[in-house]
Order: sequence, then structure tokens, then C-alpha cells
Amino acid sequence: MNNIYNNLEHSSKIRNYADICSHGDAPSRRVVLDIAEGTLRRLDAYERIKGIMHMDGSLLRIGGRTWDLAEKRHVYLLGSGKAANHMARAVDEVLGDYLTRGIVIVKIPEPWDIYRHTEQYVGGHPLPNAAGLAACEKILDLVDGAGPDDLFIGVVSGGSSALMSCPVDGLTLEDEVAVTDIMLKSGADIFEINAIRRHISKFNGGMLAKRIASRGASLIHFGISDAVGSPPTGDISVPYDRYRATPFGPDQTTLDDARRVIREYGVEGVLPRRVVDYLMNAGPEAETPKAFPQNTYYLINTLPDACRYAKEEAEKMGLPAYILTSFLQGEAQDVGAVFASIAREIQATGQPFGAPCVIISAGEATTKIAPGDPITGHGGPSQEETLGFAMGVAGAKAPGACLLSIDSEGTDGTTDVAGGITDSTSLAAATAAGIDVRSSLRGHASYEALRDIGDTVYTGNTGTNLCDLNIMYVPGGP
Repeated sequence: MNNIYNNLEHSSKIRNYADICSHGDAPSRRVVLDIAEGTLRRLDAYERIKGIMHMDGSLLRIGGRTWDLAEKRHVYLLGSGKAANHMARAVDEVLGDYLTRGIVIVKIPEPWDIYRHTEQYVGGHPLPNAAGLAACEKILDLVDGAGPDDLFIGVVSGGSSALMSCPVDGLTLEDEVAVTDIMLKSGADIFEINAIRRHISKFNGGMLAKRIASRGASLIHFGISDAVGSPPTGDISVPYDRYRATPFGPDQTTLDDARRVIREYGVEGVLPRRVVDYLMNAGPEAETPKAFPQNTYYLINTLPDACRYAKEEAEKMGLPAYILTSFLQGEAQDVGAVFASIAREIQATGQPFGAPCVIISAGEATTKIAPGDPITGHGGPSQEETLGFAMGVAGAKAPGACLLSIDSEGTDGTTDVAGGITDSTSLAAATAAGIDVRSSLRGHASYEALRDIGDTVYTGNTGTNLCDLNIMYVPGGP
């Protein structure tokens, strides 16, 4: 199976590398693209799981822990998320015929998604869809038929809240779609959005794990944490006892959090009435579970990992590299402008670092779309960030400065590209093409602007999901 995987998957994570380097400041672009390429390869969940999990006869070994699968009646694989393709493929391959059945819900199907005993469904993200709900109903049937001699293995990355959409009784898929759409446009951060989504779901916020526990079955879980603030992983073969959230882990949000978010963002009159009534009136029985001491969790990637690997890749190239933050949040366009100001400062004064250098960050920038805002195209936070950067470094302001910003799972916002890349020549290229960058940003049409000057970054499914990865290269000034 590994040979099939290697033969089918593209040799490069960044599939339009050559096109991106055919214009603009090509030397600077190659620097950030090479760093991103190496980083994405090291974060691939298929390789991460295969590195710590293997079979020894009937014994499943994960790091120093073992489970005798000959003693299990059934072994089930359940998963969802933007990187779940790679995660599920690794587990399916390792378990072989010991796996009874697998069900995985993904965002982007790929030709190399080949399994022996696993069914793959394509859910909706960022908005849930009927296919994801149908897959969830199959999972519920499977779980409800399980018993104490069964073992579940979960694989989850970011995006599962939408992909594994299964509303509580009395609410509908359309209600969940409306909640997600409204809250994504509200300016709320992902923790706040999830506080609502987890408390109206049969799956999210650990509700699926609670259902598995009620059957007396065992659970092993592999997770990728895309939460801003998660610590570096360290030794991923060692069980992680502080795992939180996802359908398989305990939840740190509460019903009171959900109610507070509704009030603070003024969406009580905008969200579906049934959702508001349910959350405001729900009793303690509707609270999400807060601990699963009996389960075994492995954390295989976090945001600081992406920064660390990017730094190491830059240093392999002989470039000084600095991690600015793995907590980056804020309005995407403004984040790009801040990166531009840092590039200008570096070239002008050598502060806070001397040029040439690489500046790295991770986090989750957002784009607020207020009711009535004109939407003239498509885009996402990473693309808006790079357009904001392009305006700040244009021309002689910061010659050669280049910023790549991607959603590390491979799709940014409502588009099929991972993000964008711009340098000090990009604004002039846009102007020459008749593109008004400011109008593009006002109309949330960053995708069309970047596409038309060849500055979108296309990866397809990367095998990880760690929110935004930003890599800026600042060469020496004139």
C-alpha cells in the first residue's frame, strides 16, 4: 500500500510551484516556497502515524503501549477532518484485516485515498452538508451496536465540527448550516463558534466519545490540534493526557460560553429561533463531557510544530529564521499590513532582526463580513492577508520582501487554493492587470485578484491541518 501511496501522490506539496516562480521576485518566492514545501512534508499525518503505530502479530503497538486485537470482537475506525484522508489511510494500512470497518468523513477527496476496509464520505466545509449527516447516521448505527469487547480508533483533525454534523433531536441540518454561516461572518473566533456548535451536536465536543463509552467499548484517538495556544507536541508516541475537544475528546467549552457568545455578538435575533431556544433553555444533561480518563489519546501535530519545522527548514538553507508567534489572530488584511511594516523596519534599521532573514508565524486570522457588505468574489483570510502585505511592501518600500500565507490543510476560505503569495512587485502587477486591490479587499474577492496575477498557492490535501502558516522572507535592502 505504501508503494501505491508514493506512486499516486504528487511529488510536490505545492503543485503550482513553477507557475508561482515564473514572475515577480522569483528568488524570494523560491525561498518561502521551499521552506513551506519542507514543512508540509514533515507535518503529513500519514507519515506521523506510521512512524509510531505498527502491528506485531496480533499486537497493536503505539509507542510503548500495546493492545491485543485477537481479544477484540470488532475494531472500528472512525474519523473526520481536513487531514482525515491521510490519517485514516495510515490506520487502515497498519491494521489490515484486523480492521472490521472504517468510516471517515473528509473535505477534499484525492485519487490516492485507497483503503482496504474503510468507507470515505465527502462532507461539507465550512458549511455542513447532507452527505456528512448521512455518514454520521451510519456511525451512530455502528456505535449503538458496539459492546465491551470492541475497540474504536478515532482520527480527527480540524474541520470536524462541520464535516461531522449531526444535530441534536429537534434541530435540523439547515439549523447547523445557518449557525455556522452566521457565526463565521460574525467576527467570532473559532473557540467562540465551537462553543455554540458543540452544544447543538450529537457528535462534537466529546458527545461521540460519550456514546462509545456508554457501550463499554475502548477508544484510542489520534488528533491534530488546530487550536491557537496548543503546546508543541514533543514525543508523539507518548499518550497525551490533556487532549481536549473534537468528537472523541472532552470539551472545554460550556453551555454558559455558548450563551455568552450569542449575547456578546448580538446574534440572538439572527440565529435560527430553535437553536437559541434550545441553548438558552438546555439543562445540565445537555452539557458536553469534561473528562475521559479511560481513553488513550495521541496528539500528533500542533501549531508550534509548524513554526518549528519551518524554522528548521530555513536554517537548513543557511538563513537566520525567527518565530514571531504561534498565537497570531486578527483581521487578515491588517495582519498582512503588520507583516509589511516589519519587513520595512528590518530593511531600514535592522530591527528587530538583521536582513536577510525569515519570519515565521502560525495562528488563525479571520475576515469579518458584516451584514450588507458587498461580496464581489471569493477568498479567504490567507489570501486577504497577502493582498494587505502587497500594498505595504510595494515598490521601493521593501524590495524583495515576500510573504506566503496558507491555510495549511490546503483550502483557504471558500476557495480550492491554500492561500496566496505576494512580494514587492505584486501590487504593480495587479495594477497593470487592471485590478484595484483595495476594491478586491472591500468586496472580499482576494481569490480573483491573486488568481489573475498568478499569486494563488495550490496544494490540494496536505495531510495536516494547523490553521494558517505564514512565512516571510526579507532580503537585504538596497
